[in-house]
Amino acid sequence: MLRTLRVFCAADASGGNELGVFLDGAEVPDAERQAVAHDLGYSETVFVDDVERAELRIFTPEVELALAGHPLVGTAWLLRETGTVPELLRPPAGEVSVRFADELSFVAADPEWAPRFDFVEVDSPAKVDELDGAPEGYGNVGVWAWLDQDAGAIRERVFVPEEGIPEDEATGAAALRLVAELGREIEIHQGRGSVIRACPLDDGRVEIGGATVLDEVRSYRAPAGR
Repeated sequence: MLRTLRVFCAADASGGNELGVFLDGAEVPDAERQAVAHDLGYSETVFVDDVERAELRIFTPEVELALAGHPLVGTAWLLRETGTVPELLRPPAGEVSVRFADELSFVAADPEWAPRFDFVEVDSPAKVDELDGAPEGYGNVGVWAWLDQDAGAIRERVFVPEEGIPEDEATGAAALRLVAELGREIEIHQGRGSVIRACPLDDGRVEIGGATVLDEVRSYRAPAGR
């Protein structure tokens, strides 16, 4: 059964990055998972191999990731909604702690576990909005500007061509890395309308979180020949 979520939604439930989750992921053979993620076309798809232990794997349309932000935040929320309240998630990178604050879910991880990103600061949010793709010469990159520096509010767009994602709607892994660079709490307004809350922790980890919405639950069958 496939559940489709939007993670890092705004307060009015708009925006958010689409995520596919198979809570019965152990039923999908390892050899088929990359093809399933490619067929679905979400920036990431999660296969939960053990619900009680929250063991999971994460695939973009092109590659498997050891850790990614919105898949972990969304899966933590979904596990709670379906009756299992996790204290930890276990992606391939290692144990990731979880907490909840009302309807928001948060995860905390070592930012070094996240894929690497370059970051380009520009002088206005308008410059971010004007982009029609990643700046020339960059691979995985976040382009950002301050909306309100005192308040820690940032406007950002993130391009992840190395993972098969031309532009990501909301990128938790990039938030992990950016907080580590800036060393302060921030609120990232990304994509068409997504909001990521992120802050550094005293032990060197970074916590990211936000709101999640369940859009659909449906059966799924991989296309013939996959």
